[in-house]
Amino acid sequence: MREIPADLPSEIVPLSWLLGVWEGTGVIDYPIGDEKVSREFGQRVSFSHDGLSYLNYSSFTWLVGEGEDEDEPLTAETGYWRLERPRQDGDVGPGMLPARGPAPFSDVDAVESLRRPSGGFPLEVAIVHPDGVSELYLGEVNGPRIDIGTDAVMRSAGAKNYSAATRMYGLVDGHLLWAWDIAALGQELRSHASARLAKVD
Repeated sequence: MREIPADLPSEIVPLSWLLGVWEGTGVIDYPIGDEKVSREFGQRVSFSHDGLSYLNYSSFTWLVGEGEDEDEPLTAETGYWRLERPRQDGDVGPGMLPARGPAPFSDVDAVESLRRPSGGFPLEVAIVHPDGVSELYLGEVNGPRIDIGTDAVMRSAGAKNYSAATRMYGLVDGHLLWAWDIAALGQELRSHASARLAKVD
């Protein structure tokens, strides 16, 4: 049984099973030209909240050393996860403009009105990478499962070719499992990486 913190904003209750710090290992498996990159990696992921209607997300990964080689830092991500809905006067923004009016969707009944016929809630995820790529994902959280796909990908002038992605997250036997497919380096959408993480905090 999952416990929901008493101070949790109503809008992030459907995402509450993600809260905490998760760590584990996974596998990268992706072709580059005539070669195939197949490596084990380690990952530490954090989902937290600061009292507002979204989750803060961060991820750090490293290549697991082979033989006598030491682990090697790989990359990081940061972002925000929230239920997808139109912003209203009671929401903060744009920028640092304060809300004008009562906070919308501040109780369970209001949040429940966002539920789709499928039983899930619409989800919006923004993820920024240090290599010049920013992604906006749309999708759904349905119980302990999340399915998202890119609605937009922005790349800086110097970023490598990367055009689309899908991600799936699930809570299975107390572990966070995820899989990530990407369309990159001129290839169609295909399997890229997956991992199994255990909660450490």
